[in-house]
Amino acid sequence: MNSTRRSFLIQTAAALPATSARTSPDPIWDVHCHLAGVDGDTPEKRASELLRIADRMGIERLVVFMGYPFLADPTAEQLREQNDQVLRALRAFPDRLFGFVYLSPRQVEASLDELERCVRDGPMVGVKLWIAAHCNGPELDPIVERAGSLGAMVYQHCYLKITGNLPGESTPFDVADLARRHPKVPIVCGHAGADWERGIRAIRDCPNVSIDIAGSDPTAGFVEMAVRELGAPRVLFGSDAGGRSFASQLGKVTGAAIPDAAKREILSGSLRRLLGPILKTKGIRA
Repeated sequence: MNSTRRSFLIQTAAALPATSARTSPDPIWDVHCHLAGVDGDTPEKRASELLRIADRMGIERLVVFMGYPFLADPTAEQLREQNDQVLRALRAFPDRLFGFVYLSPRQVEASLDELERCVRDGPMVGVKLWIAAHCNGPELDPIVERAGSLGAMVYQHCYLKITGNLPGESTPFDVADLARRHPKVPIVCGHAGADWERGIRAIRDCPNVSIDIAGSDPTAGFVEMAVRELGAPRVLFGSDAGGRSFASQLGKVTGAAIPDAAKREILSGSLRRLLGPILKTKGIRA
C-alpha cells in the first residue's frame, strides 16, 4: 500500500463516528466492571470514562461493583462507603449502568443491612463477593438466602492460581459447594476460576451457576469449551475493566469457533435473562 492511499484510509477512518452502544444491532452487556483502575477523581467521572471506552466497543450496558480503592476485607463502614460510590455512578448514568452491592461474609449484619439499602430499597440488582472469606462457609448462607428472596443474582470472584490463592480467595469448587446449598439462587463463578478447564468442570453439574469469561488473557478453546460443557446460556461476557481492556475480552467471544447465535447469547442474552426478573420487579426497562 503506497503512502498516499494509507494516508487517505487513515483520514477516512478518523472521520467516521465511533461505534455507539446505543445503536449497536447486537447489544453487548458486560457483567464485570469496576470503578477502580479508571481515570477520574469522582465516581461520576470514572463511570463516564468507562462508558466513553465502552461506546467505542459497542457495549450498551455495564454492571459495576466495588468502589475504590480495592479492599479485600472491608469493615462495615468501608462496605457502605464503597457502595455509596457505586450508587453515585448509577445515579449519573441510570440508563447505562447496573450495580451490584459489595458484601462480605465477615460482616454479615452489615451486609444484610446493605442488601436492604442498596437492593430492596435502592437501584442495585445483584451481589458482589470478593476475597474476605471462602464462599463455602456457613457465614454466607444468610446473605445468599436474602439475595435470593430479593431476586438478586450473586457474583462470586474465584480463582485457581498455580502460585496459590490469596487467604480467603474462593475456588470454583467452593462456588459449587455454595450453589448446592442454594440451588434456586443464580450464582456467577467469576473468571471461570481463571484455570478455566478445571473451573468449568467444577461447576458443570450446578445448573444455577454460570461463568463469566472476564480477566484472563484470550486463549483459544476457552469459550468453545464453556459452550460445549455448559451451554451458551450459562456463559456471560465480562471484561474486568478497568483492570482489563474491553477489546481483549470481547476477542474471546468474537474469535471463538462457535455459532453466531451462541455469541449473541454470551454477549447479552445470558445476562439479560438472569437479570430479567429483578429488572421487571424494579420497573427498570432494558
